Amino acid sequence: MKTVKRLLKNPLSLTGLVLLLFFVGVAIAAPWLAPPARSWEPYRVAQHGFAPTPAPPGVDNPLLGIWQVATGQAKLAQVRPFGTTEGQYDIYYGVVWGTRTAFKVGLYITGACVLIGLVVGSIAAYFGRWVGEIVMRITDVFMAFPFLVAAVTVAAVLQPVIGRGVVTAMVALICFGWMTYSRLIRGDILAVKERDYVLAARAAGAGHLRILVRHILPNAIFPTMVVASMDIGSYVISFAALSFLGLGAEVGYADWGQILSFARAWIPRLNQYWWIILYPSLAMLLFVLAWNLVGDALRDILDPRLRGRITV
Repeated sequence: MKTVKRLLKNPLSLTGLVLLLFFVGVAIAAPWLAPPARSWEPYRVAQHGFAPTPAPPGVDNPLLGIWQVATGQAKLAQVRPFGTTEGQYDIYYGVVWGTRTAFKVGLYITGACVLIGLVVGSIAAYFGRWVGEIVMRITDVFMAFPFLVAAVTVAAVLQPVIGRGVVTAMVALICFGWMTYSRLIRGDILAVKERDYVLAARAAGAGHLRILVRHILPNAIFPTMVVASMDIGSYVISFAALSFLGLGAEVGYADWGQILSFARAWIPRLNQYWWIILYPSLAMLLFVLAWNLVGDALRDILDPRLRGRITV
């Protein structure tokens, strides 16, 4: 409860929570905010035709009632609040359903990376000696590769096998996203495992798994979880980068990076076709900002060295 109260009293964290709740609301209300034309393919971005030139924001039929637009009764060909991309993909639909994609991608990738990092770091720290050395040297090998370059390479290799899609990009990012967590949790476990309550549990005959799960991890995991909360936005950006390069979500999938990829041919004329970049970029910026503000506030609250600097 104290952590929640401090989050609510901190202006920056409160801003982040408000933004985060806004995106949660958009993700939950996506079927009503942007009703899919085909219920079995909700993530397929609606199209208003097949013309190559992007269309500006607006409503084709000026007599169309506001109630029809709000309730989704208007025909897709009549409403384009955020305009369309080349190929007439609806940007509004892509931004709304892309919110669900952002949550799915960010939480899944972060969860998988944290889980792998916890297992690897825990083994290295708890058993130590030659086991820890081997595990951490393998981790160092993975860390030697630049993250995004390595992810692009893995995605390009997996695409002919798995096919282009969300899963391919997520697997590529997970392969090179777990090392930071393994090193972080290893350092925290090394600081915790020699404390009195751990030694008492070991003297009482508790097994290695019980000591690790019951006594060490609950007291060492908080810094890792704070870093993970701040990395969610970073993984969303990395996934969007893969989609922009043609290695992420397939064409027409509701993903902010995929929507931005349609703007590549129109970058020299963005003063004329500004809406292609503005709306998905703004959504991505605010989404990442929300996670960074909340994660930064959690770090300040949970780190005892920084508590004195918190404004309450």
